[in-house]
Parts: sequence; C-alpha cells; structure tokens
Amino acid sequence: MVRKILAGLALAALVAIPASAQSVDDILAKNFKAKGGLEKIKAVKSTRTSGTMTIGPGIDVPFVMEQKRPNSMRMEVTFQGMTIVQAYDGKTGWQLNPLQGRKEPEPLPEDALKQVDLQADMDGPLVDYKAKGSTLELVGKEKVDGSDAYKLKLTLKSGDTLNIYLDADSYLEVRIDGKMKVRGTDIESETTVGDYKEVGGMMIAHAMESAQKGSPQKQKMTIQKIELNAPVEDARFKMPAAK
Repeated sequence: MVRKILAGLALAALVAIPASAQSVDDILAKNFKAKGGLEKIKAVKSTRTSGTMTIGPGIDVPFVMEQKRPNSMRMEVTFQGMTIVQAYDGKTGWQLNPLQGRKEPEPLPEDALKQVDLQADMDGPLVDYKAKGSTLELVGKEKVDGSDAYKLKLTLKSGDTLNIYLDADSYLEVRIDGKMKVRGTDIESETTVGDYKEVGGMMIAHAMESAQKGSPQKQKMTIQKIELNAPVEDARFKMPAAK
C-alpha cells in the first residue's frame, strides 16, 4: 500500500512539471535558429565590421574589425589622425599604439590574449562549447530591462565565466556578464546587446555597451556596416617584423 502511494506521488510530481520546461540544449537550439541557423553561421568564413566607438564623454571614434576563420581578429581604431591596431592570428596577439608613442608593434600581455581569443571566435562562445572545453548550465530566468530572459552560465576552459542572458521570446542575447582573472584579480564586466538587424539571412546585434561593474564609464559600439565573407588576407593578422 505504501509503495503504491509513493508511486502515485512520484507520478503526480512528474505531471506537475510544466510542459514548457526547457533544457539547455532546447534553448541553445532556439538561439541558433533565431540567429539564422548553424548552417548559415558556419558558412561565414570572414567578416568586416565598421562603425563608431565611444571612448569618452562625447568622444566617438571610427573602428573597423576584421575576423577570419579559424580564429583570427584585427581591430583598428582611428583617433586624432592616428590608427591604433590590436590583432590576433590564433596564436600571437599584438598591438600598435602610436598614441603612446609606440612606433613598433608589441606583443599583447598574456591576460589580454584571453579577451582577443574570445573576440576572434566568429561563432561566439555558445556554438560547439563542449568542443572548446567549456561547460554550460541553465541557471534559470531573470528580468533584463523588465523582460524575462534565460540565464546561462558558461564556464570557459580557462576557468573564467560568462553569464549569457537570452530573451525569453526572441532567444537572442540581450546581456553578457563576464568574470575574468587579470593579473590575479577577478575583473567583472557587463555588456548589453541589442538593435538586431538582418544581415545575409542572420540576425546580428548592431549595438553593444560595456563597462566594468561599479564603473560609471561605459564603452558603446554602434555598428553601421557588416560585410560577410569579405576578402581579408591572412597577413592582416600577423605581427609585422620590427623595422
């Protein structure tokens, strides 16, 4: 008799689980579909993105970012007639900053390599996350700017973490919180994502605003143009030899 009662309670508990309950895999599948599908995402071999970046109160500067598979990235920012370059070829990261009087390219610090490695990932950290050595869990739902969002916690191979918030209706990213260890100290940042527009059959965000937690200073990026499969030479990402 007791066994039957327990079995009945177990059945009732299963029935009580909402039919709308979703797994991490369900949510990821809807995220990829909302962006245009994995096939389209992976078909893009290179991109050239241009727009403006806010680097201070009332100071907007133009930028161009190039990406190419498998894992290369180059960012150029022009300010006061000078071009600052940060690039990564999948192994070596380097920068050229004439604003600081540097006339020769210099290797990026080890901590900065983690950030450019993430930027160079054309698919984003959620695609093939297991193959990249990351783990992912569904934390639950939270409000982001008044709307429900799924909170996914992504732990990278390095041990750094990203909380990625997907809008519960569109399944597109709306916010990303990050915690990275820089020179032995945990640095927390927050990025809001929005203004999605269709480009080549894919939905891509055209506005991002980032800041370190607790800091009033924010960096805003406004994208004006995205070129898919743009011709980009591999040499663009290689660190030039010193003159």
